[in-house]
Amino acid sequence: MASSQINVKEQAKKAQIAGKALSILSTNDKNEALLIIADELEKNYSFLLNENQKDLDKGKEKNFDSAFMDRLLLTKERVNDFANGLREVVKLKDPTSEIVSEWTLENGLKVKNVRVPLGVIGMIYEARPNVTVDATGLALKSGNAIILKGGSSALSSNKAIVSVIHEALNKTKIPVDAVQFIASTDRKATEQLFTLKQYIDVLIPRGGGSLIETVVTKATIPVLETGVGNVHIYIDKEADVEKALNIIINAKTDRPAVCNALETVLIQKDWFMNHKDLLISKLNEYNISVHGDKEAVKMIPGSVEAVEKDWAEEYLSLDLAVKLVNDIQEAITHIEKYGTKHSEAIITENQNIAEQFLQEVDAAAVYHNASTRFTDGSALGYGAEIGISTQKLHARGPMGLPALTTTKLQISGNGQIR
Repeated sequence: MASSQINVKEQAKKAQIAGKALSILSTNDKNEALLIIADELEKNYSFLLNENQKDLDKGKEKNFDSAFMDRLLLTKERVNDFANGLREVVKLKDPTSEIVSEWTLENGLKVKNVRVPLGVIGMIYEARPNVTVDATGLALKSGNAIILKGGSSALSSNKAIVSVIHEALNKTKIPVDAVQFIASTDRKATEQLFTLKQYIDVLIPRGGGSLIETVVTKATIPVLETGVGNVHIYIDKEADVEKALNIIINAKTDRPAVCNALETVLIQKDWFMNHKDLLISKLNEYNISVHGDKEAVKMIPGSVEAVEKDWAEEYLSLDLAVKLVNDIQEAITHIEKYGTKHSEAIITENQNIAEQFLQEVDAAAVYHNASTRFTDGSALGYGAEIGISTQKLHARGPMGLPALTTTKLQISGNGQIR
């Protein structure tokens, strides 16, 4: 037990030292390293798939559901995808050394506010091996060292990916120690990571609600909180039928197991009564299971009555909570009570109602007549993301490269004193 804790501390020390060396490297040096990592991942795909199979076999033994197994699965195509993701990060603007603002004081002092790396990022995540690559690429491009702690269910996959990354880094100017992986499955090792404030500058948890809550509650290091997505769409009385049906189906079924997928639809009662047959037909066509309020259950065949838990649930499946409401105010009140400040949407042709929703709903992303599936770094033009922040300090929404930096004042004088 103690040895794993000491090991984590030593890894954090190494990451901090490596991070300082990394922070002064040029953009070209960092880009070259990312391209080499991408090439090595593709070359070693057979090794990665073999190691991934060990995790898949264990997952089958533990009866993990199909959605979980899909997140865990690596294929040659997926390896190529996250290698290409690194190549896309290379194309992104390097935020470090960017001058955010500059000015000269009356006494002649020249002040620059410049972007600099955060330092060392601790990344804690669950069964998504692609996060190992995505987070590493974004951290290195923004000049940060990273300590990775993936879920135990993807241990073999993540170890293999990091070993390939290390092999690649040996051919670059980036220190190998800039990428650390905690291979221990001991919870005490993870909790040790939460308290190494002298070495780690920020923690980013990415996963389910219990993981995020554990990190937020136990960490003594600042946390960039990525949120659970209890996502709502409100269908207003003046919603276009075709838009509403298309958006709901896309938001629920495109990738049900992601955080920007729809979980609850709130429907204005008049709209529902006028269009319920079309809606029910679409829900049946896509095998969507409805958990409805008492009114909805009476009119939607095969639905089950929702309990309190359903309104707060992130299903990550083809289950959908359905509630009939009188108006936008009732919808907003429901979202305020059960929402997770991730992504919320309204479908309406009434611009005034849309503006009310966009202004009053408190979430990282609010939509009018569009699918919530766009809450994603690449989809919104960030190029890539390390997670989606649902908090309000430092960063909110998809966190791209600038979110992995802070600022520093550089002040130049000519002997001024105060």
